[in-house]
Amino acid sequence: MTGLLTERLRQASDNAIALWSTLARARGDHVADHPAFAVIDGRRFRIMLRTATPGDDAVDELTELAQARRAEGRAVVVEDPFGVLDLGAAGMTAGQLPVMAREPGPVPAPDGVARVRTPAGLAAAEELVVHGFPLEEYQPYRPGTVFPPGLLEQATAFFRRDTQGACLTMAHGGVGGVYWVTTRPEHRSQGVGRALMHAVLRHFEDVPVTLTASRSGRPLYDKLGFVSLGEANWWR
Repeated sequence: MTGLLTERLRQASDNAIALWSTLARARGDHVADHPAFAVIDGRRFRIMLRTATPGDDAVDELTELAQARRAEGRAVVVEDPFGVLDLGAAGMTAGQLPVMAREPGPVPAPDGVARVRTPAGLAAAEELVVHGFPLEEYQPYRPGTVFPPGLLEQATAFFRRDTQGACLTMAHGGVGGVYWVTTRPEHRSQGVGRALMHAVLRHFEDVPVTLTASRSGRPLYDKLGFVSLGEANWWR
């Protein structure tokens, strides 16, 4: 991996930690920072690695944390975008998702997508994401629990296309991060995801954009000029 791609992967990791920390604090969840990782204690117990060289002591500490919370019956996920952890001995298995980045460049005008600026608009975007993605840990759905209204005053920005789809973005660390690009099932394959991404890329027109792609979303991101930074391991 080139130096630029390595830097983009680090920025993508920092952006994701900033996003989850912002969400957690808005929800009243606990956030704990460690030089090598962050801990988000919410509906799930989430450990997020922030460096490709965490060191043996940090790996032992996060492994013990994950094992202790699992022993309590908690749902635990350890996000390792650098692919350096092996938590198999802790009884966890890893799924892989590609981390991707796109450098600034021309983007077509978004079709019918608007930035969310009001609590009512945020509630509509939240409902789309919770049911369209879906976010199983937030079922049954209670408005305001996933995206509290205070997020409109943070570095997050939400985009929505009518009742068809929505997404969340985070400005942090010199990049724009994109999360939960969601299209309702009945509107899929109709250009909703592409329109949302056009709006996002215009919003971040002067900075690189990073994301973790679902397998179904990968072809769209390839066409939009995103390149792979590697496979992230999500240990559960």
